[in-house]
Amino acid sequence: MAFWWPLLVFGIAYAICRFLLMLIPPNVPSIDVDVSDVVDDGSQNKDNSFIYIPTRGRQTDKVQCYEPATMKYLGFFPALKPDEVRERVAQARKAQKIWAKSSFKQRRQFLRILLKYIIEHQELICEISSRDTGKTMIDASLGEIMTTCEKITWLLSEGEKWLKPEYRSSGRSMLHKTSKVEFHPLGVIGAIVSWNYPFHNIFNPMLAAVFSGNGIVIKVSEHASWSGCFYFRIIQTALAAVGAPENLVDVITGFAETGEALVSSVDKIIFVGSPGVGKKIMRKASEMLIPVTLELGGKDPFIVCEDVDVEHVAQIAVRASLQSSGQNCAGAERFYVHRDIYNAFVAQVVKIVKSVTAGPPLAGRYDMGAICMQDHAEKLQSLVNDALDKGAEIVGRGRFGNLGTDAVDQFFPPTVLVNVNHTMQIMQEEAFGPIMPIMKFNSDEEVISLANDSRYGLGCAVFSGNQSRARRIASQLHCGVAAINDFASNYMCQSLPFGGVKDSGFGRFAGIEGLRACCLVKSVVEDRWWPYVKTKIPKPIQYPVADNAFEFQQSLVEALYGLNIWDRLRALVNVIKLLTDQTPTGSGSTKRND
Repeated sequence: MAFWWPLLVFGIAYAICRFLLMLIPPNVPSIDVDVSDVVDDGSQNKDNSFIYIPTRGRQTDKVQCYEPATMKYLGFFPALKPDEVRERVAQARKAQKIWAKSSFKQRRQFLRILLKYIIEHQELICEISSRDTGKTMIDASLGEIMTTCEKITWLLSEGEKWLKPEYRSSGRSMLHKTSKVEFHPLGVIGAIVSWNYPFHNIFNPMLAAVFSGNGIVIKVSEHASWSGCFYFRIIQTALAAVGAPENLVDVITGFAETGEALVSSVDKIIFVGSPGVGKKIMRKASEMLIPVTLELGGKDPFIVCEDVDVEHVAQIAVRASLQSSGQNCAGAERFYVHRDIYNAFVAQVVKIVKSVTAGPPLAGRYDMGAICMQDHAEKLQSLVNDALDKGAEIVGRGRFGNLGTDAVDQFFPPTVLVNVNHTMQIMQEEAFGPIMPIMKFNSDEEVISLANDSRYGLGCAVFSGNQSRARRIASQLHCGVAAINDFASNYMCQSLPFGGVKDSGFGRFAGIEGLRACCLVKSVVEDRWWPYVKTKIPKPIQYPVADNAFEFQQSLVEALYGLNIWDRLRALVNVIKLLTDQTPTGSGSTKRND
């Protein structure tokens, strides 16, 4: 007891000190970001604003921006030409060479400044995301603010740990060596991101790139350039506050030509978008032989077994389908419900969906916002019509709020479909919209087969009162992300990698894997007891090799790797004997018969 008592006292004292230190707030400066041109100060009202009518086809010189929920004009940004993109990357490359030498202390301070600003300006960030993409403030908070804050917090807590050299075992033949993996910055990362989460999709690759010592140039979607360029100001201001070099991070706007030029100029590309564009990105990257991370969407199955709380799971199912007006990343798009509870589950879902109201998200308290992309409502209706033609039935739809006549085409009602099957496009193509197709299944084996019958493989959600059963089903689904008795909770665990298989892409961001994917991974081996023990080539295999050189190698292999300890000892004795053999080297050459 006398031995353990001081250790116990020391442990308690250490814990108390750590707790007291937590009570001391960190010294994090506030930053002032110019918001004069993004906040309505009263001069931009209904009388002097105007409605934007998008033209068919793309312009090549300007990216026009408007609010999809109201069609109010927001402004335009230049579509950068290839030479301009290359110049931006060159500037980032100069800055990165300086930033690569920065300390983790400086990088953590950058993250703390960002975190403080985000927490203090949640409403502003969400409102800008809502205006540019049509999502509700609640959806913006869940998908933009919380996920980004969680990533920053994880990097502050564990980022340095996973970027420090990692020591590995050296194996039997290299016991006299130390082996480690070092993680160095790649240089300049390029990111081409989608519009569905304009704040988080910028911050997600930026945080990992900058914390690992890289520069980054991000091409934002032409459907979310207005918000993206404001969010860039936050990053610029925070970097300046810690003395980072200018141009370390850049945000560029444009169309396909801009993205192609970015791929051709950087040291790695991260792409979030469609499979079709992802394949083009990969082909372009192959010309430069740079690494690629592709997150290409999904058609995630949502599986409900018969032993669940129907009311509870139905609420989760509707949120999983309708979040951000269907602008969901890794959204549930296929619902499989056991036949024993099918009718009860559908009835509960319909009850919830009929209470959902879609409308301009900043004009009232609406459950769902607008669709961001022009003409996407037509695609959604086409998918519904295909299903109806093949025997499906609409059993419930949500409501519209007070829609302006100019924006009516930007909304689509939440829709519940039953009697669906895999011949229908709605069960095969990524809808990216508020449609819930619900299909029956009879057994675990059947639902596993149905869930895997897809060209996508991003995520899945499995619900069962028996957690072991849910895990067993999820383990047999061919996807990169699985949630047991929940949906999309994986992404809030930022220590976990995120990504898929098949047409959902490959590579991972988030977690240890995503952080290290921004690094040049270098293997390093050195002498363990230098300079006392140095590498020396054994005499039998020194040039010119001895007559017994191959015999020596055979014995050495068996001594190191033999399965039987006695055989290994016998081989070791032979190795020592051959090492002490004084036979002149090279004499074996006179015994060869040509």
